[in-house]
Parts: sequence; C-alpha cells; structure tokens
Amino acid sequence: MDNTHLDPRGTGRMDSAPLTRAVLDIDSYAAGLGWDLPARLFALVDTVRLREHQPELADRLAPEGTGGEAAGEAPPGDASGPAYTPVEQDELPPDVPLDEFLATIAWPEAVDGCALTLERLMLPPGAEAEVPQELRGEENAEALGAWVAGHPQRQEVRMTVGVLRSGAREAAIRLRAKDSDQEVLTGRDLVPGLAEALAATFEE
Repeated sequence: MDNTHLDPRGTGRMDSAPLTRAVLDIDSYAAGLGWDLPARLFALVDTVRLREHQPELADRLAPEGTGGEAAGEAPPGDASGPAYTPVEQDELPPDVPLDEFLATIAWPEAVDGCALTLERLMLPPGAEAEVPQELRGEENAEALGAWVAGHPQRQEVRMTVGVLRSGAREAAIRLRAKDSDQEVLTGRDLVPGLAEALAATFEE
C-alpha cells in the first residue's frame, strides 16, 4: 500500500454504516477530481489500528472542526463497528482488463476491505430491452460498449463499490447529469458483479 490517504468527511453521516461512510468518502473524493478519469482502487483499513501503527499520520487523519478526534473514528457509544480509512493504491494498468487485474490481487492481513471507483456508460432500465441479442454475450463486450455509447438515452455514471472481508458490501452511484452529493444513490446490491469481483480478492 502507498500512503495516499483520504480524510474521511462523514460528520453528517454518522448514522450510516462504517462501510457506507467509506464508500461515500471515496465518491466525494472522486467527485472533487472531476470526470473522464481512470478507475481508482483503495484499500480500506481500520482507522484506529492505522493510527496506532502509524502515529505520524494522526494530524493528517484529523478532520477540520473536530476537537482532535480521529477522522472516521466512531463516536463514543457507536456500536456499528470500526471506521475505515481509504488508502489509494497505485494506478491500475490501462492495458489490462479490469477483471483480469482484480484476479491478480492478494491483500495483506492488515487490509480489512477494498473499494473501487470507476466511470461507465449505462442505459435506463426501459432501454435495456433494445440491446441487440447478438451483443449480449461476454465475448461481445467491446461491441456492446460501442452500441451503448451511441444510444441517445445513455447516462454517464461513476460507480463506487466497497467490500469487507466479513462479506459486507456497499455501492454508490453518481450520475454526471445530477452531479451532486444529494443525488448519490447507495445500496448493497447496486453493482453486484463488481462487488463479487472485489470480494474475490480476499478469497484464499
């Protein structure tokens, strides 16, 4: 892992699960970078354990406006479990398909989960029936992508998916046409295929 940390900014989200907060933090971080960017991979590390093992990061992990409380650290009495700090990894190889790259990953024990954020073109549910039958096979993914890119109802979205070793998963979807934190959709099963691929990186 490298040391490009995101400062969790979940001060208004403390009622949500720790994984959801981490996914939304990554979504907000990606939103601040803008669109038309490559996918980004993150390790998710227990914030308290990270502070104990790397105390020099304490100042960087403290969000503005708190009395020195650790960023992402659950407040007293919060029984929802530990908070997670996203740690950005090296750039993904541009010439390797995403599924093939994920199949090569093996996380160290210190990593509690991982997350990926990437941009895609999607069709609204009503338009999916228009996809030609000959493009529906996995072997036609490139042709299908070109077909979707030319569809008048296509939507540009950013998908952020996170999983934990425990099996927990969460996803956030942001539409480019509604690029606002208030318009971000979240849910466990929004991007099941990607969640499964990320979960597989923790299988031995």
